[in-house]
Amino acid sequence: MARGSHMWFKAVASMDGGDLSLMERTLPAQGRRPPAHRHTNCSEAYFVLEGTVSVSVEDKTFQLGPGSSVLVPRGVAHTFGNTSGLPARLIVVHAPAMDAYFAGLHELWSGSEPPSGQEERALMARFGMTPVTRT
Repeated sequence: MARGSHMWFKAVASMDGGDLSLMERTLPAQGRRPPAHRHTNCSEAYFVLEGTVSVSVEDKTFQLGPGSSVLVPRGVAHTFGNTSGLPARLIVVHAPAMDAYFAGLHELWSGSEPPSGQEERALMARFGMTPVTRT
C-alpha cells in the first residue's frame, strides 16, 4: 500500500528472471498521483478493470474506463491517478520487473507520516525513474 493505493502482485521478478512484474492495483477516489516521471529501464502498461483512471503520457491525457489500456514505453514522461469520486481498479505491467520499487514504496509510506517529495524522488532514482520538470 502507498498513497492510499492497494497493490497485489501477481507476478514478480523472482518468478520469471526479472522479465516482468504484474500487479492488480486499486486507486482511491481523488487519490494522490505519483510525480510525473520517466522509467529509464522499463516500459509500463495500464489496463483498467473498474472505474476511470486518468493517465498523462507526455502532453496527452487519457481518461481510461473498463477495458481500456495504454502502453508507456521506456523513457516517456507519464503519471496517472483517479480523479473520479469512486475507487478504480487496474492491472499494471512493468517490463522488466519493478516489484522491488513498490516494496520500497510501501515501506516508505508505512511510517506515521507521509514521506516528503524528496524521499519519494530519492526512491524513484534508485530504481531508474527520473522526475519530469515542467517549464
